[in-house]
Parts: sequence; structure tokens; C-alpha cells
Amino acid sequence: MNPIAKTNLQLADILMGWDPFRIGAGQYDTEMADIIQAVHETDNLETLVRKIRAIFELSFEELLPREEIEPIASALLAVKENSSCDLPFQR
Repeated sequence: MNPIAKTNLQLADILMGWDPFRIGAGQYDTEMADIIQAVHETDNLETLVRKIRAIFELSFEELLPREEIEPIASALLAVKENSSCDLPFQR
């Protein structure tokens, strides 16, 4: 399997279990795709938190507290970091 695809699946696994608006885990397909893209665009936790917050604000017109986003953003960046040695065109 392509290393980027493998990383994306790991990221998706984490996001599938996250239900920030209590509408049911796995109900955030559009947001999940945008968040995975954001993970590939940054290595900075604060930047990723801001991007995730903006993604959900656009979809739900409500701001998630930073405290809810930071743990998931950290987990996502950890997956990326652990697989970065395998990703050929990482920024």
C-alpha cells in the first residue's frame, strides 16, 4: 500500500471515532477529508487546531472549543510524524 494512503487511513481511523457535535461518530465525511488535507499541510499544532476549528465553523456555524480540538490534532500530528519517514514528498 502507498505510504500516504496508509497514513490517510490511520488518520481517518482516529477521526471516525471523534464526534464533536454529538451527531454520531462517522458522520463527518466532508470535514474528515478537509482535516486530513490540513494535517498534510502543517506540522504545527496551533495551525492545525485553527484549521480544524475553521472547518467545523464553516460546516456547523459554531466554534468548537480549542480544548476539544487540541487532543485530536495532537493525535493526528503524531500519526503523521510516525509515518513521515515513509512519506516521500512531505513538506
